[in-house]
Amino acid sequence: MKQMIIAIDGHSSTGKSTFAKAIARALDYTYLDSGALYRAVTLYALEEGLTDAQGRPDAPLLLQRLKDITLSFCRNPKTGRDETFLNGKNVEQRIRSLKVSRSVSPVSGIPGVRDFVDNELRKWARKKGVVIDGRDIGTAVFPQAEVKIFMTAPAPVRAHRRLEEMKAKGEEATFEEVLENVLRRDHLDSSREVHPLTQAADAVLLDNGNMTVEEQMEWFKKLLEDKWDIRLK
Repeated sequence: MKQMIIAIDGHSSTGKSTFAKAIARALDYTYLDSGALYRAVTLYALEEGLTDAQGRPDAPLLLQRLKDITLSFCRNPKTGRDETFLNGKNVEQRIRSLKVSRSVSPVSGIPGVRDFVDNELRKWARKKGVVIDGRDIGTAVFPQAEVKIFMTAPAPVRAHRRLEEMKAKGEEATFEEVLENVLRRDHLDSSREVHPLTQAADAVLLDNGNMTVEEQMEWFKKLLEDKWDIRLK
């Protein structure tokens, strides 16, 4: 089968990562989680004291420290999943906290940080055969991607999904707190000066507000068949 770059953009908490992982498994592609890399940089900024009391980053200082950051994905033998490593340590669970979620948009909005993460992604995607999800993958990072999907869902639905994920991990938060975070991230992502969140002209829209992962995969299989004449089992 033709090796492609599949770019999945969209709003926060639309299940981009879950969908991208399912596609990667179905095609035997490599999954690259761009959001996890931004979260790892955000975690580094928080733990190294590079943010203020509200979690806002000191951009000049953080940019100076990017040279000290090593990011990678490594397979966890217990789960069989690729997980995020920051400077050699597994941070997959820590980067999903609400504290990181509250600061990731300001950090990811720094042009130098975006360049840093984008360069890392481009290194890994040189051979194609990858599925990548994020906020500007199809518009800025891989505008040449053969398949582009833009995911969205109503904000309350996304907040509920995020809250359920947090509860499953033993994290505490109210629906109102998570909804406020989702709406805030939507605003910051869509209004940032550099590479704001937007649907690429050639991206296919997927509103999954009322869809299961299985239904999304059926939708994707039909997309591949209609556009590329590729049939998956």
